[in-house]
Amino acid sequence: MFKAPFSILFRSITYSGAFILSLITVVFAQPTIPTGVAGLGYDSHVELKWNQTSDPSVSGFRIYKKVLPDGTFEQIGYVTASKPEYIDFTGRVDLDLEYVVRSLDFVGEESEDSDVVSVSTFEMTDEELLTMVQEYTFRYFWDFAHPVSGMARERSTTSIVTSGGSGFGVMAIVVGVERGFITYEEGLERMLKIVEFLETADRFHGAWPHWMNGGNGNTIPFSEFDNGGDIVETSFMLQGLLTARQYFNGNSEDETILFNKITQLWEEMDWRWYRKQTQQILYWHWSPNYGWQMNFQIRGFNEAQIVYLLAIASPTNFVPPSLYHDGWAGGNYTNNNTFYGFPVEVGPTSGGPLFFAHYSYLGFDPRGIKDEYTNYFNKNYFHTMMNRAYCIDNPENHEGYSDVCWGLTASDNPWGYLAHEPTAARDNGTITPTAALSSMPYTPQLSIQALKHFYRDHGADLWGKYGFKDAFNLDEDWFASSYLAIDQGPIICMIENYRSGILWDMFMSNEEIAPALEAIGFEPDSTMVGLETLGAETIDMTISPIPVVGLASLQFNLEQKERLSISMYNVSGLLVKDFYVNQDFMPGRNELTLDFEKDAQGLYFVVVQSDTWRTTMPVYVE
Repeated sequence: MFKAPFSILFRSITYSGAFILSLITVVFAQPTIPTGVAGLGYDSHVELKWNQTSDPSVSGFRIYKKVLPDGTFEQIGYVTASKPEYIDFTGRVDLDLEYVVRSLDFVGEESEDSDVVSVSTFEMTDEELLTMVQEYTFRYFWDFAHPVSGMARERSTTSIVTSGGSGFGVMAIVVGVERGFITYEEGLERMLKIVEFLETADRFHGAWPHWMNGGNGNTIPFSEFDNGGDIVETSFMLQGLLTARQYFNGNSEDETILFNKITQLWEEMDWRWYRKQTQQILYWHWSPNYGWQMNFQIRGFNEAQIVYLLAIASPTNFVPPSLYHDGWAGGNYTNNNTFYGFPVEVGPTSGGPLFFAHYSYLGFDPRGIKDEYTNYFNKNYFHTMMNRAYCIDNPENHEGYSDVCWGLTASDNPWGYLAHEPTAARDNGTITPTAALSSMPYTPQLSIQALKHFYRDHGADLWGKYGFKDAFNLDEDWFASSYLAIDQGPIICMIENYRSGILWDMFMSNEEIAPALEAIGFEPDSTMVGLETLGAETIDMTISPIPVVGLASLQFNLEQKERLSISMYNVSGLLVKDFYVNQDFMPGRNELTLDFEKDAQGLYFVVVQSDTWRTTMPVYVE
C-alpha cells in the first residue's frame, strides 16, 4: 500500500435545507522520504545511490550537499524518479562532505531530508584510479547489457546490439571476475546467456552480422548492402569467446556446457566461404540478398589482423597461411618511413586512427614475437607515440592538445562520427579517451598521465555512470553524452592486459593459436621498446624539446629524497651512456640538462631509476 498523494477537505453550508458546497481545500501529503541513501568517495567525485521509490507521487529527487566544516546544505542536482543515483564531481581531493536527498512530487512538494550521508574524497593511487576506471567501464557491459541476450548495445542511446562490441564485452566479463566486480558464478551465468543467444542468432556461413536485434537475434542492416555476415565483427566476438573458453575452463556441468558451445560456434565459422571461392584474400562481408556487393577486401594494416590469425587457426574451415602474406600483407603493407621521428614499418605513414593498435590485440598478445614485417608490440608502441607527438605539435592549432591531452581515433564528434587520425583532413579537434587509455600496455606512464588529465581536469563534463564518455572537442566546447561499446571495451580490456596480462594469457593458451602463428612465420623477438616493467611504480617526468637537438631539459618531481641513476638506451635495449649514477636528488621539482650533441640521429630511451622503481621516456635525437 502507498499513501494517497493528497486529501480533500470540504467546507459546506446549508441554505433552505439544501446542501451547498462552498469551498474545497486540497491538502497534499509530503512525498515519501528517500531511503537507503549511500555514498562512496573517489579521487575527485562522489557517487550517491538510494532505493527506488514505490510512491507514485514522486516525480524526482533533489540532492543537497554540505562542505564541512563550515558549509550549509545547498542543492546541487536533480534526477528523475527512475534514476535513484547521482554523481557529484567535486574536482578536489581531501574534501569532507555531507549529502541528503529529498523526494519531489508533481506539484513541487518536497519530502523531509533523507538520512545524512558523510563522504570524503581522497587522492587515489595510480592502481586505485585504474581500478576505478575499469569498474565504471565494466558497468556498460554488465548493467547496461541487453536484458534478453546479455549482449552489448552498440551505443548508450540504442537497443541495437553489436557483435564486435559484444566480443569486447565478453572479455570485460573476464576482467570483472578477475577484479572482483562480480563473482565467477555470475560471470559464468552471463556467458551462458550470451552464448545461447549467439547459437540462435542469425549467422551467414558461420559469421554473425554487425548489428542484431538484442531480443531475437535478427539481423539489423548496418548499411544498404550490409545485411549479412561480417567476419571482422565476428572475429572480435570469437576473440572474446576463445578467451572466455579458457578462463571458465573448469569441470562443472555449466563450465563444460559453455566450453562445448563456444567450441561449436568456433568450428562452425566457415572462413573458406569468405575467400570468395579460392581467392588469396578474405572478404569482409557477404549478404544473402546482395552476395559480394560490398566487395571489401581485408588488407592491412588496420584493425583486422585478428581475422587472418583466426582463419588460419580454425580447426575445421581454415584457410592456408599464404593468405596472410598475399591478402593481409599484400599491396602496400610495408612502409619504412618515419613520422615525428618514430619508425613506421607497416601501415599508413601517420599510423591511422589509434584503434588499429587495440582491437586485434585485446586477446592476441604481440609481445616477444615478430613476423617477416615487424614486431607488432613495437609497432603499436610507435603508433601510440607518434599519435601523441602529433597532438603535442598540434599543427592545426586545436584547443587543449598537449602532452597529457592526446589521442585521435574513431569516435563521436560535434558533427557526427569520424575515424580521427593525425592528418589535416581527419583532425577536427576531437580527443577520444579510449585512444590513450587503450594504449596502456604500450605507454603506461603516458596513458596514466592522460587518464589523470581527462578525469581530474575534465571529469565534470567527461565522467559519468559508465566511466569516460566517448569524446570531447574544446574548440567547440563540446563533450559527448554517449558511450560506445567499441570504445569502452578496449579501455577495460587493455588496462587489464597492462596490469595482469590475463586476457592475453587466456587467448594465447588456446591450443589452436600457437600453430597458426608458427605457420604464418612468427618467430621469437626479444626486442621490446619502452623498456617498461608492467605495473612498475613510476614518477611523472618530461623531456623537452622533442625532437632533441643537442641539449635537452629533463624535469621530474620527487616526493622524497631519492638516489637515482639516469641513463640512455637504444631501441634494442642496449646501454648507450649514463648521465648520472647513484646520485642523490632532493624532494620537489628537479630540472636537469642532458647532453645529446654527440649522439647519432634516431630514437632512444632515457631511463630514470631507483632501487625500487623505473620510469622511461622516449626521445628522438636529430
